[in-house]
Amino acid sequence: MKRLPVTKLGLLVLFSASVVFAQGDDGPTGATKETEPGIPVTDPLVKEKCGSCHNGDDKGNLSRISWVRTTPEGWAQAIKRMVRLNGLDITPNESRSIVKSLASSHGLAPEEARPVMYLPEKRIIDETLIPNETMRGACASCHAYAQPLSWRRSKMEWKTLQDLHVALYSQADAQYRRPAEDAEQPVGRDPKDKMTRGEYALTYLPKVAGLHSPQWAAWSARQRNPRLTGEWLVVASVPGKGRFVGDLTVAPGKAADEFTTSATLRSLTDGGAIRRAGTGIVYAGYSWRGSSKGGAAAAPDDLNSAARETLWFAPDQQSAQGRWFWGDYQEFGYDVKLIRATAAPAILAVTPGLAKAGAKGVQFHIYGHNLPGSLTPGDVDLGLGITATKILSATPTEMIVTADVAPAAAAGQRDVAIAGAVLEQAFPVYRNIDYIKATPETALARLGGIKFGKGYQQFEAIGYDNGLDGKPNTGDDVALGPVDASWSMQEFMSVYADDDTRYVGALSPAAFFTPAEEGPNPARRFGRNNYGEVWAVATAKNAKDRFGKPLSARAYLVVTVPMYQRFDQPEVSR
Repeated sequence: MKRLPVTKLGLLVLFSASVVFAQGDDGPTGATKETEPGIPVTDPLVKEKCGSCHNGDDKGNLSRISWVRTTPEGWAQAIKRMVRLNGLDITPNESRSIVKSLASSHGLAPEEARPVMYLPEKRIIDETLIPNETMRGACASCHAYAQPLSWRRSKMEWKTLQDLHVALYSQADAQYRRPAEDAEQPVGRDPKDKMTRGEYALTYLPKVAGLHSPQWAAWSARQRNPRLTGEWLVVASVPGKGRFVGDLTVAPGKAADEFTTSATLRSLTDGGAIRRAGTGIVYAGYSWRGSSKGGAAAAPDDLNSAARETLWFAPDQQSAQGRWFWGDYQEFGYDVKLIRATAAPAILAVTPGLAKAGAKGVQFHIYGHNLPGSLTPGDVDLGLGITATKILSATPTEMIVTADVAPAAAAGQRDVAIAGAVLEQAFPVYRNIDYIKATPETALARLGGIKFGKGYQQFEAIGYDNGLDGKPNTGDDVALGPVDASWSMQEFMSVYADDDTRYVGALSPAAFFTPAEEGPNPARRFGRNNYGEVWAVATAKNAKDRFGKPLSARAYLVVTVPMYQRFDQPEVSR
């Protein structure tokens, strides 16, 4: 491998890393030999580029590499680390080939990858995978919990990873040494010698994310080349922009796992068309990573913007779901579902988004594929309590049906069925809009515009029916979708007289927040930056409470400084 010049600081980092990266036949320096069977490496290019540092054995294993599995992003991240810390000499094409190879031979099964797809999709969500406060403190204090769960490792590799964190990050060492908050102490252990977070993590992670699993064993045997060429149906939504339906044509690319795409989306809000073209790679038989773009983008949230694509294809290669995203902080994106187009009818979407109990003559627009042209109202099933009365028009891609909603119809989602095609939870029935939420309820935006890109935020007001129990914010509440609202900002009272609403940025009538510029502001008290905390307040235009006042809700918005240091965010798309 070619070694690169390093500074004194770089030497210190390399020395620290060498504590856990030094290799020998027995694995990491000072560690015992691996006791778990490894996964052999058979790719000649991987052996060539990695074998000079990662020693091989008579079973075809390469040290370290044969005892880990991860996503395409994980392998790309590992290669970048080898380049930066160990001087790996590799070309972009070689790197892409190695990521392809390792994602297939040392990757994740579809069932293992799906729960953590929000990480490569760049979604900001409240993580529900964290099992307890101990693991939150051990792993999720510094990064998403999906980061470690995107890897599968042997017991020794989990220990080696923890040692690496201790060597490179002092905060990690501090977190690991804290007592495990909710972990049972081992039998016979001195009660005064409480188990630490680090110790608990090393007992927990090998159980839930060990190197070998039934899912991976099954997928290793079942994995096949992606055969995605053909026509696909698209259902998409964008916060603040509404829903879309359309079609996607997938054509062969330069290799068996590479493709080109062309898509046409139709807005269900205004009927406008969006056309996009792109390319993609499929890793491990199911993980799509690609890029696409439309026409010239005129605004940061323009739906024609060049986007990265992350999709999870079902093992049967008949459907997919994921996100097409863009922005300096990946804050914009389409939520996408794909369905393979066949001769069978399919239902994609139903508008309007909601139907009120007791309403008569409601016009339902049903969008689909190969919908039959000769139907009677009785052939259209709109769910319990809703009776189709007349078919106004019918084409293979759209039907317009009038229907009556029974006064006693229960609030809740309804399935729609036509000629054997079913769309689950196609639209909600409601009795009242009892309350609204401003979403996301906790939001983040970043200052920028001079030397750094801005981080924007789109809000929506979502209506809710209280559901069967008549109480708000319980499990049976019915989400009704976006409602029309007026928007404003209010001061979040955390610092006296800081007037954040004057400085942090502007919230448009369409609930799109544009942050102010970064850097000190001479017009502000003490010349402070434009950061701050505010409420984004939604006031419903057509929904009122029992006292006749408009429903309202507010979301907490933190406007902070740019991300001056970008952490390793690997690009594995084309």
